[in-house]
Formats: sequence, structure tokens, C-alpha cells
Amino acid sequence: MSATLPEAETLSDDGLVGTMRAARLYGPRDLRVDEVPVPGPPGPGEALLRITSVGVCGSDLHSYLDARIGDTVVEEPMVLGHEFAAVVMAVGADATDGNHAPLLPGTRVAVDPAQPCGRCEMCEQGHPNLCWRMHFCGNYPDDGSLSTFMHMPAHTCFPVPDVMDNDTAALLEPLGVGLHTIDLAKIKVGDSVAILGAGAIGHYVLQLAKLSGADPIFVSDKFDWRLNLAERYGAIPINCDVTDPVAAVMEATDSRGVDVAIEAAWADHSVQQAASMARLGGRVTLAGIPGGDRLEMKHSTARRKGLTIRMVRRMKHVYPRAIRLALRGAVNVTDIVSHHFSLEEAPQAFALNANYEDEVGKVIIRVSE
Repeated sequence: MSATLPEAETLSDDGLVGTMRAARLYGPRDLRVDEVPVPGPPGPGEALLRITSVGVCGSDLHSYLDARIGDTVVEEPMVLGHEFAAVVMAVGADATDGNHAPLLPGTRVAVDPAQPCGRCEMCEQGHPNLCWRMHFCGNYPDDGSLSTFMHMPAHTCFPVPDVMDNDTAALLEPLGVGLHTIDLAKIKVGDSVAILGAGAIGHYVLQLAKLSGADPIFVSDKFDWRLNLAERYGAIPINCDVTDPVAAVMEATDSRGVDVAIEAAWADHSVQQAASMARLGGRVTLAGIPGGDRLEMKHSTARRKGLTIRMVRRMKHVYPRAIRLALRGAVNVTDIVSHHFSLEEAPQAFALNANYEDEVGKVIIRVSE
């Protein structure tokens, strides 16, 4: 499907000239493409970006379906999108990129949507993903990337080489979440792993777990087309609508369970399944976000097994690693992409993805070339 072109291409002292298009959420399943003012000139430490590719994430779908994510409610029209690549149009004074080098106009970048303050206790302790002043693209009240242009702090921008296409650059964001998930799971060579959910995060976690030396790896999902892709990457597939995934894993491991269980789905009954699959003293890592904003697990399961449970909150400076892995071909970032849409087609893209139609894997919205 064709991509839209920028409506405004020229810079003046006041910023871009003209208007631009943006996909804004008005309420549950009410996504509209509006004409809005273009951004002004970038301020100190900022970059003015022309957006190229945007991935549709599961957290975007939470917002789309419920006009909220967790306890954050969308109270007025908001631009969605946080997995994105862009081209730098202009920079403000003292603009340095994510590698602490000067950011220059014309640079193609992958963009970390998280904007921590850099000054709070968590930031100073090396946990910017836990910043309590965090701003995040597409999380109310901060607009996201489904627009022709936007401002971002220059330090969130990571230059990518010309050989990397825009879709790959955009999907470095979910790959980064996958990397952080693997870091928290502390997978060792020979660990057995179960992954619940074979969407983009689950798919990247699978590839990264293989790189970490995990074996065997079980993947549970209800969509056969996702499981077929997981099987091609060496996973043992389990259709959870056909087979009890806990029983399947326990049978395959002689009732021991797996060393690591990673929940990467919608964090509903799959959380309990992850705990039930884990061995005594095992590790459970929870990456999925529940629609109902509740975490439910039998206390006795976790207590009697002595499980270590870790929660995935975003990621921590993983873009350089993600770029290297994608460039080496160590992780295939785009093979899960099934559909492309233009910005004007964003409402149809979200509807298709939310309904899991047409064997949807990953949706990319191409805003510009």
C-alpha cells in the first residue's frame, strides 16, 4: 500500500510551512486522520523529525481499544505511535544524539520513544526506564509518531546506516524491549524456556533466547500463522486453543517445568500459565500488559515454587546493541511484518490489527519515504 508524502518540506524562521496529517485517537476504536499545524522550530537539545515508518504495537492496541492503557486515560485527542524511524530535518542548539555525538540534519535515525528526565533518583542510579517524570510518545498526554513531523529530544535519536531500511529502523524499538526482557530473564546456555505469546515481542524474545543458548524453547499462542513462524526459528509450538500449554510443557519436561517462563501476550490467564510452567526455583519474566490492569496469579504457585518474578518496564539504552544485531542478521526484525499501510489508512490498519484479521503479524504504517 502506498505511503503518504509530507505536506510541508520547507523550513522558515518559524519552523515548517503549512499543515500536516496526524492519526489521533478520540475514544475507543475512534482513530481519525486530522490536519494539524506543523511543529515550530526545534528548541535547544531538540530535533525536528520527518517520520518515515511506524510500527503498530500491542500497547497501541490497548489504547485504541479502550482509550487508556493501565490507569492512564486518553482525555482528549492524542496522536498514537511509538515504534518509529525518521529523518532529521533540523536541530536546536547543543543537539547530540543517543551516542553523545552531534546530531546533523539529514541523518536517518531510529528513535527511542521514552524521554526520561535524567535527573531523578532512578535515572541517576542507571534505571531511566523507571523515571518518575517519564514522558513517552503516544502515552497520554504526550503525542506519538503517527504524524508527518514531530519534535523529539535529540538524545533519543540513534543514527542508522544507509543499508538499514526504514521498517527495520522502526522495529528496533520492540527489539529493544525484547533485549531488556532477555536481560531480566538472565537466560544461560542450556536453559529451557517457555514463551507465551508469539507476537512481535515474543518473536524477538525467541530469536534472542536462541542466541543466548536456550534449549528447548516452547512457544504458546492461539494463532497458527504465528506458531508456524516460531517453529521456523526452532521453537516447539503449542496452540493454546487446542492444547493445554501447561500440560504440554510439563509432559515434555518430565514434570520438571522450564527454567524460564516469559509472558509476552496480553497478561491475562497467561500469567498463571507462566508460573505453572516454571520449575521449582524458576524465573518468570512478565512483558505483556493486561487489558484490565490487574495481575492475577495463584499465590501458592509462586510461593511454593520459590519463583523469581521480574516485570519488564520498557528498556535501558539497548539501541546500539539492537542496531548491531539487526545489521549482522543475528535477529531478523522484519520477517514478522505482514501488512503495510499509509498514514491515511491508519484507522483501517488499527481495526485489522485489533481484530487479528488476514493473518496479521506486524503492521507497519509508512508515513513517508
